[in-house]
Amino acid sequence: MNKNKIIMLLGLAGFIVMADNWVVSPILPAISQNLEIDISRAGLLITAYMLPFGIFQIIFGPLADRYGKKQVITLAMIMFTIATGLCALGSSLTSLSIYRALTGVFAASVMPISLALIGDMFPVQERQSAIGTFMGISFLGQGLSMAIGGTIAYFLNWRGVFGAYAILAIIPTLLLIKNYKSLPSEKHPDSKIFAPYAKLLGTSRSLYTYIIVLLEGIFIIGSFSYAGVYIAKTYGFNYLYIGLIMTAFGIMSVVGGRLSGKLAAKMGARKVLSLGLVSAAVADIIIYQYGNILGMLILGIALLGLGFIFTHSTLLTRATEFAQKARGAAMSLVAFCFMGGGGIGTAIGGRVISAVGLNNLFLINGIALIITLLLSFAMIRDHVVESDEAKEMIGNL
Repeated sequence: MNKNKIIMLLGLAGFIVMADNWVVSPILPAISQNLEIDISRAGLLITAYMLPFGIFQIIFGPLADRYGKKQVITLAMIMFTIATGLCALGSSLTSLSIYRALTGVFAASVMPISLALIGDMFPVQERQSAIGTFMGISFLGQGLSMAIGGTIAYFLNWRGVFGAYAILAIIPTLLLIKNYKSLPSEKHPDSKIFAPYAKLLGTSRSLYTYIIVLLEGIFIIGSFSYAGVYIAKTYGFNYLYIGLIMTAFGIMSVVGGRLSGKLAAKMGARKVLSLGLVSAAVADIIIYQYGNILGMLILGIALLGLGFIFTHSTLLTRATEFAQKARGAAMSLVAFCFMGGGGIGTAIGGRVISAVGLNNLFLINGIALIITLLLSFAMIRDHVVESDEAKEMIGNL
């Protein structure tokens, strides 16, 4: 199978998973009303998904290293599709929470294993472009999720949302099964589950990379999480319009993903990383200062998507070089730090909003991203991405 087609296949799986990640938020009131439960109790559905999604990021990478990446991701996508379909049948908060938890468990496999597969398939010179394309397609799903969920719930009901997502998930699942033999498969039966993490976190050059990834998640995803709320509060738009505006993030992620590898080859990975953090910081400041002007708001959200993909694709490419035989573990740790950072950033953002208001959150995050840029120069002093992958290996992972 053509490598670019594999990227599109993995991107489609990532698109579905990232869209599913955010789909409950716009339909939560409908679920609450239908199941006759208080909205605060219905909010447990988000926790039921996010907790296993975060925890199993760490587990699936080492499992893929040991038993084979294509084997684990194919099985996980089958189970993800089934679990998503079961959510449409949930008859109580308990049953629906169980089904959402199962969905979160298997959704956790897609990002780290896909990134590890890309690391296996592409030489380091081509890797950033491939990673950027994959991440761009995946986060387009996140950008569209509110519009997709809100539209389906409006014309059908909340059960129809999960039913539609299950049907969509069948497509990449069947494609994985159909092209199973064409996918690369490396197994390392002697790989350990937790030992690679100790090595990765015990080595300063990889530890500092993960710290920057964590900060990126806190301040970029922390901003993106409240962009929809900002639009609703400022303009009073419904979920469909909000989702369409936030699609600018996903579109620019796709565009930036295609550009990131070419830019890294031309101007160096360090400059692409810096450009990403600066773009994200400028985006936050534009939203803070000019968010009440629709065109400027869209520009800010687009720049946030561009800044995200330039930053994240560069850091991901660097992380793929850390551990060839434990690449699944290395990418799991990236996903865990990034998603964990997003969760922390969202939680902190809620406190910041309560203290100083929604608008000031974007100013604070913009300043924090400039500080993160300065920290990246202090923490990553060598070549951000080496042209010779062998020079970057840590120990015998």
